[in-house]
Amino acid sequence: MRTGTRGTKTLTLLDAKAIQDSVPLIKKMSPHVDDHLQVIYGNQNWYTSYRGVSPEYLDIRRWGIAKGGPFTQQDVDNLADVCLLGQTVVDRLFGSEDPVGKTIRVKNLPFRVIGVLEMKGLSATGYDQDDTIVIPYTTAQKKIKGIDWLDDIWCSAISPQAILPAQDQVSRLLRQRHHLRFDEPDDFNIRHPEDILQAQEQASEVFTLMLASIASVSLLVGGIGIMNIMLVSVTERTREIGVRMAVGATERDVRRQFLSEALVLSLIGGALGVLAGAIGTALLSTALEWPTAVPPVAIVVAVLFSVGIGLFFGYYPARKASCLDPIEALRYE
Repeated sequence: MRTGTRGTKTLTLLDAKAIQDSVPLIKKMSPHVDDHLQVIYGNQNWYTSYRGVSPEYLDIRRWGIAKGGPFTQQDVDNLADVCLLGQTVVDRLFGSEDPVGKTIRVKNLPFRVIGVLEMKGLSATGYDQDDTIVIPYTTAQKKIKGIDWLDDIWCSAISPQAILPAQDQVSRLLRQRHHLRFDEPDDFNIRHPEDILQAQEQASEVFTLMLASIASVSLLVGGIGIMNIMLVSVTERTREIGVRMAVGATERDVRRQFLSEALVLSLIGGALGVLAGAIGTALLSTALEWPTAVPPVAIVVAVLFSVGIGLFFGYYPARKASCLDPIEALRYE
């Protein structure tokens, strides 16, 4: 449950505890306070985000620890100045040095590094999930942000099927706790994985439509280019066509000859396109460190499209060549 703009202060620790105690479909819950700040170690500094959470947060996010260990509920109760570092923060502040046991400054407070989080990489929206530090939420509330409310409450359901019923129960519980009348809007909002998946699918559909539009224009331009080349070829080889017909070539033979030439042109273009796509994919994967793969079916579809474009746009020049009068063609200069 995120407050949206940070001016809303309706979510409290009592709300979080009520969700944990009163909603049986919720397996684990973690209060959450976050913001951005500067962290310093020695002569190195880095502007990053922090997450004030409870120990259950790592289980909710299924986020393991590569080095060291997590903080405990006792650290939360004692407002301990301890932290877990994401790998990006470790790289920026410590380089190859082991950060566990070292002390960094967070908003002029000394924090002891007790662990390093496993790498998670980029999120679906392109955000670097490893560019963060994780601290007890009580420390974030009282010592860093100076607030008594929560930015979010992270929850995990007992099963995927329980997400929607749990969402409904949490919504009714919070409306009751916040004394909202039936005609009043929620002073909170709830997000679950389906919302994120739907947003990703919509973005993917728009991106696919955009790529399809660009590809369609490219195919049209390429097909017109093939047709123009073949029309020029027919004009320049008019006497050759007349000679072939004079010695016994049929209209079908001439049409097949020029269709095959158009097909070869489109296949060469398709092969060069597949090669350029594979090289571009490899370069993009190396530069951005994104895992990419070119499925064989994509190559097959590209070849089939090349064949289709060659036959479609090559048919008119081939038909024009086959319809030439042999006598007029032999007289052509």
